[in-house]
Amino acid sequence: MVVQDSVDAPGVPLEPFLHQVGGHLSVMKYDEHTVCKPLISQEQRFYESLPLAMKRFTPQYKGTITVHLRKDSRGHLSLVANPLTENRGPFTVSTESAAVAIWQTLQQTTGGGALPLAQWQHPQRAHSLKESPATALLRSELRLKVQVPSLVEDANGNPTEKGSFNPWGLHCHRAHLTRLCAEYPENKRHRFLLLENVVSQYKHPCILDLKMGTRQHGDDASEEKKARHMRKCAQSTSARLGMRLCGMQVYQTDKKHFLCKDKYYGRKLSVEGFRQALYQFLHDGTRFRMELLEPIQHQLQALLSVIRSQSSYRFYSSSLLIIYDGQETPQTPHGTNVIKVDVRMIDFAHTTYKGSWNEHTTYDGPDPGYIFGLENLIQILQGYTNSC
Repeated sequence: MVVQDSVDAPGVPLEPFLHQVGGHLSVMKYDEHTVCKPLISQEQRFYESLPLAMKRFTPQYKGTITVHLRKDSRGHLSLVANPLTENRGPFTVSTESAAVAIWQTLQQTTGGGALPLAQWQHPQRAHSLKESPATALLRSELRLKVQVPSLVEDANGNPTEKGSFNPWGLHCHRAHLTRLCAEYPENKRHRFLLLENVVSQYKHPCILDLKMGTRQHGDDASEEKKARHMRKCAQSTSARLGMRLCGMQVYQTDKKHFLCKDKYYGRKLSVEGFRQALYQFLHDGTRFRMELLEPIQHQLQALLSVIRSQSSYRFYSSSLLIIYDGQETPQTPHGTNVIKVDVRMIDFAHTTYKGSWNEHTTYDGPDPGYIFGLENLIQILQGYTNSC
């Protein structure tokens, strides 16, 4: 529902989440510790029936919320959520917020409505012109012309632009707004999942998004979608390693900006290229952060034990996030550093398990594709440990 700004239409203005490095659904910032994303019933049911052992490796589930479109007097569109009332005081968003400032810049330069395709740069324009604007935006590799501290590289590893944030989140947000405007009636209200913002405690969050497993299509996929996903797996490191790079940002301490790579880059990587990309994720521009290897491997080993114990679960098309702070922590009085790393599973729209809603097939034993990917990831990191 498009609501004109007024005192009678209160709500929480949602900001684009500037640390989204992968995926195609838009992730929005609800508050400092909470993000939200479009609700998919299968994913909601997964969070609501989450095995206890997996909770430490997934974002905390905080419920659902209703979201609608709002248009201000200048025609600028935004998403607004009805605020949570329990255990919360009044919610305000600072107009100095980086996300708000960047989004307002985009709105002013694009007129607030759906962005004409001609204003985007992407390599598949001829193909995209045959599709709806929303589909074309979702399929294209957008290059935002906004001065923001990141260095984005194309599929060949060549730098394409500088700025101050990862542009992927705004790509997803723009595509989502376009789709909502084009495909749904004005009185439509949308349900979103509320989830923990797993990077809120980091000053310069370095994030690696890995699409895990040797199979990416869900049991309910059409034959066309199944064939498309199988082809992507066969032509990427998914088949050979059980994982592929879906997105990445790593803080470069020498240049004071993020180095960013997207899923198009990840699809083209060879096995050796994947090893090099993983090495780059742990390099801050001046040195390799070898002190991160042990805590990351420790968490991955713990996750591997948990996955091995989850009979019937198949985490098709889910991702694994590896997170650390690009700003090194100061030494304690005892001369040691407190190293904070995080390993989290996300995106469970196609996860299936015995007793799950819309269950098509029941599987025996743990997920072999996910285990294959985790074992290879641990082995690659162990190789860095042995060589350092």
